Amino acid sequence: EVQLVESGGGLVQAGGSLRLSCAASGVDFDDFVLGWFRQAPGKEREGVSFIVITDKKTYYADSVKGRFTISSDDAKNTVYLQMNSLKPEDTAVYYCVATEWGAILTRWDDYDYRARGTQVTVSS
Repeated sequence: EVQLVESGGGLVQAGGSLRLSCAASGVDFDDFVLGWFRQAPGKEREGVSFIVITDKKTYYADSVKGRFTISSDDAKNTVYLQMNSLKPEDTAVYYCVATEWGAILTRWDDYDYRARGTQVTVSS
């Protein structure tokens, strides 16, 4: 059974940092692409960042480029999203996603596995 367990959300002031973690179990980690979507109240879901485990190719939404960094610890089957210079508009529920594929995927429906979501709140 595939499980994704997120951690690291919380409340932070604007300009601060948070790191999200997503630990995957029951997967052949090397064959996967993982990442995060986010959704704020009243807004559309947005693909934030993704990483292909085999070649470490990454994708970032324009809204987070230069501020967020995605990485993986393959020995721990875990991906991380380091979020720096956070802004109030980054406030959202962040969902870790994963699917068995060897390239970047940016649509929610492309992902077979999704975590429950973790709240990130950035105060001004």
